[in-house]
Amino acid sequence: MRRLLALRREGKLTTTRVRSAADVLGVRERAVWRWLAAAERDEAAARAPGERAAYPGRFTVTDEVRALLALWKGNVAAVHRELTARAARGEGQPPPSIPTLHRAIRRDLTPGERAGLAGGERAARKHDVFLARPRGWRNQVWETDHMQAPVLADVEGKARRPWITWFTDCATNAVTGVAVTPAHPSRESVLAALRSAVLREGPYGPFGGVPEKVRVDRGKDFLSRTVTAAFDLLDVTVEDLPAYTPHLKGTVEGLNRAVESMFLASLPGYARQPRPGKRTARPKDEVLLGFEDFTARLLEWTRWWNTEHRPAPLRGRTPLEAWQDDPTPLRDVPAADLWTFTLEDAGTRTLTTRGIRFRKRDYVGPWMTGQAGIQVRIRFMPHHDHRIEVYHAATGRYLGPADLADQATEEQVGAVRKTRAARAHRLRKDLEASQRERYAAVNQPEPPRRLGALTTAQAEAELAQTADSDLAQLAMPDLIPHAAPPADWRTPASLAALTTPGPPFRYPYGRDGASAPDGRDGRAEPPATDEDGDAS
Repeated sequence: MRRLLALRREGKLTTTRVRSAADVLGVRERAVWRWLAAAERDEAAARAPGERAAYPGRFTVTDEVRALLALWKGNVAAVHRELTARAARGEGQPPPSIPTLHRAIRRDLTPGERAGLAGGERAARKHDVFLARPRGWRNQVWETDHMQAPVLADVEGKARRPWITWFTDCATNAVTGVAVTPAHPSRESVLAALRSAVLREGPYGPFGGVPEKVRVDRGKDFLSRTVTAAFDLLDVTVEDLPAYTPHLKGTVEGLNRAVESMFLASLPGYARQPRPGKRTARPKDEVLLGFEDFTARLLEWTRWWNTEHRPAPLRGRTPLEAWQDDPTPLRDVPAADLWTFTLEDAGTRTLTTRGIRFRKRDYVGPWMTGQAGIQVRIRFMPHHDHRIEVYHAATGRYLGPADLADQATEEQVGAVRKTRAARAHRLRKDLEASQRERYAAVNQPEPPRRLGALTTAQAEAELAQTADSDLAQLAMPDLIPHAAPPADWRTPASLAALTTPGPPFRYPYGRDGASAPDGRDGRAEPPATDEDGDAS
């Protein structure tokens, strides 16, 4: 604009140049002539062509307007109504018109600020500019994450959304390791994915080896004691990223988005599929994939991603080609050592004739013959209670696995699970029934009125029942003495003092039904007799 203004002042500005400038700026020719006239009157207009010059009394966005925009989620009309109502109460100046308010918001607030006031930090982050990290070399940095697949799969007759745990190499965009779990993931899922990522033997290769650094996002599974110990033994640096910063691990976040749009959206049972009608319920005749079939298809897609897909950052190469073109040497770990590194340590035990006692259960193995009495160290895979791995406590030599001695059958396990599910369902229904409260519908401002009226008799009866149950729980067994035994029983005097007196019975050894005194040996003494042998 300043160049056009200088040409106009020199008398060299032509219509052709103005028309060319209008085409470049995407405006009409007369708009350029209008901007030139404004720039001649005010030099500041040349720096921002087309922007209205500031004038005294022009409406600007204040902190109050920003707070109202956040309150009403970016609804400018609602903000205008609120400002008008406050002005009517004498709490401020009347606001401008809605178009003027729109222009002020667009002028004074950036797109990121407007999106953040309407949708929060995640919406504002979409308007930020992020720097791209250098590519580096293979196995320099890995990123890992959990992802709940938006696909319903058949898991033992129930529709569940599986979880995917994977590691990806930032330099080549290759998926180095993956693990799938039917329910919520745990540290066991991280260890399983880590083993498949490090091993380069079939069927995991050729990607793998030990990385230099792994980025995680403060997940408790990735920072658990077992996983941290495994990373330490492998000499891997763990970079714990701050919370709510997905852009700091953009490689794995991009993989999470890509697998949904490129693969998961085409599977049956996709949970985010738009459906006709008002309700988004899943069709009753929809056939879901089994968990095994879903895992097989996901692994096949992972193979396609690594060997055939050509991501844009790799400039026409596949992750496999980028991996093979990188001459960086790899650091491998034997499979046996890797299995040991990714097990959780449970301390030392003594091998007895019943096997190894662990978590109040016995584990035995065929190699234990003749080994009773030695000290062993136990390592196990989290949540895999059927087997443990046993090592010699002094030398660290691997001795062998040990299985649960009295393991229940599948029928017994199924019956236990069914009983637990029924008990949980019954408890859940009881809790819902106790918490279900109904209130009367109102069309006038009034306090909420709870429904379900009780009579005075009903209330007193229920309170009395509650009081009786509370007293029954607090009752002590020795508070009320026991009744007296029959007269023909021989009861020690020490116990007779703890009973309530009963009606007089004719006792063979007493005149008034009292118990006989204790003898020296703890038994009742015989009754006293006179010279004639009669009882006195």
